[in-house]
Amino acid sequence: MDVFLLRQSIHTFAEIIFSRSGGPGGQNVNKLNTKVTLRLALENLAGLSGPEAARLENALGSRLSHTGEKSTLVLSSSEERSQRVNLDRAYARAEALICAAARIPKKRRPLKVSKAARERRLRTKHHLSEIKARRRRPAGEE
Repeated sequence: MDVFLLRQSIHTFAEIIFSRSGGPGGQNVNKLNTKVTLRLALENLAGLSGPEAARLENALGSRLSHTGEKSTLVLSSSEERSQRVNLDRAYARAEALICAAARIPKKRRPLKVSKAARERRLRTKHHLSEIKARRRRPAGEE
């Protein structure tokens, strides 16, 4: 993955929409368009190999909106009062999401449970069993 090429294509092909943020903030919220919505078509991304693009499609499945053949990543940022800071955060989040999703996941190698861990588990089970047995009444009592 070529991160520089990826970053450049994100900045080039991202469609940016500014709107009013919700929530508290007084007059600033009512007057200024500080919320940033970033829409990015995955087909326009450069710097990704074929398998990376396929992993990206799978990993970001729930975050993508599909229109016909196009898959579009939609992000919004409205945490700050500054439009510029929200825009930078949206770009950074898009890049981080794409890089994380395109990365090959580590293969999980199951390990054998150690003898000490097995004994600890059985000791705990036995201890809890004794506690519960003491709560019960003897059979003859009622």
